[in-house]
Amino acid sequence: MKKILLSVAILIVVLVVILFYRANSVFKNNQYQVTESLTPITLDESAVIDRFSQALQIPTISYDDTSQLDHAAFQAFHQHLAQSFPLVHAKTRLTKFNYYSMVYHLKGQNPQLKPALFMGHMDVVPVDEQTKDQWLQPPFSGKVVDGVIWGRGAIDDKVSVLALMESMEWFLTQDIVPQRDIYFAFGHDEEVGGEGAKAIAKYFVEQNIQFEFILDEGGVITDGIIPGTTQPIALVGVAEKGFVNFRLTVEGEGGHSSQPPAHTAAGILASAIVNVENNPFDARLEFFDLMFDNIAYSMPLSKRLPLANLWMFEPLVLSTLLTSPSSAASTRTTTAVTMLQGSTKSNVLPTIATAVVNLRILPGDTVSSIQAHLERVIDDPRVTLSIELASEASAVSPTDNIGFKLIESSIRRLNDNVLVTPYLVLGATDSRHFQHLSNNIYRFMMVSLDPTTLKQFHGLNEQITVPDYLNAIQFYYTMLAQTASGNQAPK
Repeated sequence: MKKILLSVAILIVVLVVILFYRANSVFKNNQYQVTESLTPITLDESAVIDRFSQALQIPTISYDDTSQLDHAAFQAFHQHLAQSFPLVHAKTRLTKFNYYSMVYHLKGQNPQLKPALFMGHMDVVPVDEQTKDQWLQPPFSGKVVDGVIWGRGAIDDKVSVLALMESMEWFLTQDIVPQRDIYFAFGHDEEVGGEGAKAIAKYFVEQNIQFEFILDEGGVITDGIIPGTTQPIALVGVAEKGFVNFRLTVEGEGGHSSQPPAHTAAGILASAIVNVENNPFDARLEFFDLMFDNIAYSMPLSKRLPLANLWMFEPLVLSTLLTSPSSAASTRTTTAVTMLQGSTKSNVLPTIATAVVNLRILPGDTVSSIQAHLERVIDDPRVTLSIELASEASAVSPTDNIGFKLIESSIRRLNDNVLVTPYLVLGATDSRHFQHLSNNIYRFMMVSLDPTTLKQFHGLNEQITVPDYLNAIQFYYTMLAQTASGNQAPK
């Protein structure tokens, strides 16, 4: 018995040693090492902020009902860009698509270099009239109060459009001849599907243009959002989820509710919905692995140990992630039953009952594999499935491309306390329409958000601090200057 106990004790000691050794050796500091901080460009801060404020005052709202589009607002926004950035409009070629989406092209002198594409969108979501009085500043006021710029679009996504234009205007004052072609693409209806972006993408295909990399909105610098981290984390999207709506339909005979069948169409549908919700898609850690490979070295031992020993703790890590809807969404294709319809009267049996299930597709799953899953778990021929809206998940872009490296180095040279890591974008961006134009698509905006300000996306009191907006211009200028130079490695 003593020998058995001794053997068990030795095994436990060996196991503990292995766990702690891996916790302290698996994750390396792979962050870009800053040898020289960026020298910021000199901005007329008052003028820069005023131009951004004026842009936020223009209600370029996208509505699901396209007949509500305010043409005058988009025309005014175009006019504001033309007046604010005269060099951009004088030295680049501007092409418009679907009336209001815009492409600016700055010609480079080396045709051997693939061009780069920077993206943003000028439209914003509506402000809910029922909550309008809860805004601390009017949503289209563009007010600047105590170092904060208020307004719908401040972070989604006029910050990208205006900061890019500011960076290009400054670049053009330097009379530098770019080596590489640079394109800006600004959609006008990203919030309702991106028909403008689709038209732009079609144009690039027709012109046989392939991009070295594409940078669109997406990730941000997070502060206090990722558990176990004390440093700000810049999340650079290397992929985004797709989406699909499946309509579930059950037909019944109808009639009076006083003589119901054993299962009405609504009851059969309800059973199908329960089966769908009780059989979620398998969870996977691949995107958390990608993220933590870059930042886990900075985490405390209590977080590093399970992450470094997934061979033992993977079920525990997964179960922990699945307790939060936000982290769970990065591990699997999500399922949300969002719309239901049956009879129009309480005493009438439904002849048709329908439900809409919205699924956000994890890269690796497909619309067809999702349909197969739903058919299997519902397992009822009385329930028919039809696809109403679909966009496949994106490919996963590499992190060894010049585009990612320039993003990483630019962020770190602006603030080397910020750690940079790839991640999965849960929402949809216009860049999804450009998948066939580059293998290197990244999604990041130079905005800092914490758990409170993160809620302002499409929500109340959207705002950005003045230093954040100025920092966004510095970031885009660095990206633009480095990219235009044709250098293949960050300086």
